[in-house]
Amino acid sequence: MKNLEDILYPLGIRLSERQKEQFDRYYELMTEWNKVMNLTGITEREEVDIKHFADSLTLVRINDMQNIHSMIDVGTGAGFPGIPIKIMYPHIRVVLLDSLNKRLNFLNEVIAQLGLEEISTLHGRAEDHARNEQYREQFDLCVSRAVANLSTLCEYCIPFVKPGGFFISYKGSDADEEIGKAAKASELLGGKISRTDRFTLPETDMGRVLVQIDKIRSTPKKYPRKAGVPSRNPLG
Repeated sequence: MKNLEDILYPLGIRLSERQKEQFDRYYELMTEWNKVMNLTGITEREEVDIKHFADSLTLVRINDMQNIHSMIDVGTGAGFPGIPIKIMYPHIRVVLLDSLNKRLNFLNEVIAQLGLEEISTLHGRAEDHARNEQYREQFDLCVSRAVANLSTLCEYCIPFVKPGGFFISYKGSDADEEIGKAAKASELLGGKISRTDRFTLPETDMGRVLVQIDKIRSTPKKYPRKAGVPSRNPLG
């Protein structure tokens, strides 16, 4: 059985003792809370290391995280990819957004137990918060591993990104059709698909795609549309 350090090695990531402790504690809390609420169907340590922790950190393949200073994770769920990124890059100011309050209770406990600073949770829907000046176009980076159509995710995520920043979506290997359809949506929202990085997740045969959308100009004020509309009627 490989440990997290070995799994992350091919990504060029090295863990300090403190970071190892934080990932261990995160795993313990997740399995503990998972007994009373549905956080993840993956609970074996090596599987969590690969499919949650390492997968969250694959964005280092396409980005120098030292240049990122603020990030929002939309639809964070059990904290992926936001918390693994925060553990590895503590200089980044992070907001974890989710529509389910009990998940945020778990994440607040993780933040406290891991001693993480400059990270907060935000309850509600992306469509509502993206119209709030406190969050709209305030982030260098938006990430999402949420299970949603990419055109829909563009409308959730691109409004949070500053012009000059970018949105990264984590997708499975079968995402070609939705990536093609999302080109128009990203353009309407002020973005442009700049790269798609295809790879196999370490220690698996799982194909993954990272889609990077650069924020070229400000998002028109009419976007995002009202809550629920982007999922029912994706742009493009």
